Formats: sequence, C-alpha cells, structure tokens
Amino acid sequence: RKVLLIGIDGCRPDAIAAANTPNLDRLVAAGAISTNTSILGPRDAGSDTVSGPGSSSIYTGVWADKHGVKDNEFAGKNYGRYPHFFALLRRARPGAETASFAAWGPIHEHILSAATVAGGEPETGKGPEAWTAADVRVAEAAVKYLREGNPTAVCVYLGQVDETGHAKGFHPSVAEYVAAVERADAHVGELLRAIEERPDATDERWLVIVTTDHGGRGTGHGDGHAVE
Repeated sequence: RKVLLIGIDGCRPDAIAAANTPNLDRLVAAGAISTNTSILGPRDAGSDTVSGPGSSSIYTGVWADKHGVKDNEFAGKNYGRYPHFFALLRRARPGAETASFAAWGPIHEHILSAATVAGGEPETGKGPEAWTAADVRVAEAAVKYLREGNPTAVCVYLGQVDETGHAKGFHPSVAEYVAAVERADAHVGELLRAIEERPDATDERWLVIVTTDHGGRGTGHGDGHAVE
C-alpha cells in the first residue's frame, strides 16, 4: 500500500469546475471529493489562510494551535510534538521510503524534513512564468522517482496556480488562473501515468490524494478569519 499526496497551492474548486481537468475529473469519478473544508481551526483565531499553516495542518493532521505555525515565518512550529505523517510512518515502519518534491523552500526546510528523498529545485524567481517552469521541474523529478524508486509515501507540491492568482486574480473568470489550473492538472496526469507504468503496478495499491492549502479572492488569500 502506497500514498501519493499532491498539493496544488491556491486552487479554488470553482476554478477546477471551470477548467478542462480530465485527470482531476478521473480521480473524482473513481473516488470522492470535498469542497466545503476549511484550513482555519475552530480553536485558534491566530492562524492565517496562507501556505505555512495550511500545509502544516494537511501534513500533520492537527490545527495551528497544536502544530504552532500561524504564518509563513514558521516561528512557532511544533513539529517535534506534532510531526508530519512521514515521521509517524517511519516510526512504525523504519524502512519506509518517503519522498517530497517541491520548489517552495519551506516545504523541505520545515514541514517535510523527515523525507528520506527530497527533490525539486528551489524557486529561481517570482511570478507565474517562474513557477510554471518550477512545476515542470518538480513534476519531472517526481515522475522519474515514481517510475524508478521504491516509495511508500510521496508528496508533490505545485505552486503556479497560487502565483498566477496573486498576479492575475483568484477567480474562475480569470483566464490565466484557469489555464494554470489546467497545467497543474496535466502534471497530475503525468504523476498518475508514472504510477500506472511502474514495473509492479498490478501488485501495488495506491491511495492518491489531491488537495489545496487555501483558496483566494482578488489577488490575495490572507485574513481568512475576517472574511469567513
């Protein structure tokens, strides 16, 4: 049994509905979808709707009042007590291989420090074009590993949808934002094909999860508590 967790930063579900996303549609048809989740914990009004606390909640399974991350500075991180699920997996199965592929530095530096394999070059610039290129590199590295490696759990982070939202707007009426969602969906397809073409694919059972860390409106996504 193996896990692939794909994070698409800053992706609104209504933008997925407006976009041509055959790979996400295929996963929904074969599995389940939820569009009414929140990254804001019920016990803590101090966390923001940004990637640091959002991704930390996804990967640790607890809210910000426990994992300690309130923003993208990671100053209060408490991963020692509330670790990423990679760490928990390796406690139970010390031989498990855990891999993370991301261009956003804090993913490797803070959240996924327990990964035994880390790939994806750090971002080399800001804006949609730079992050579109970064996602290509991340996807290529992850695909190569999925084809050739021996993973137990793999996390892949895609950042261009968020960067496009900041530059052009987080809304399904924004053509550039929808196009970024479609490119992310294409990367999802590449990752799924890599799993299906593994040498022992018929003997493996994969759980595939795709999630976002937050949405957005206008060209931002902070202050989620204020606009709920």
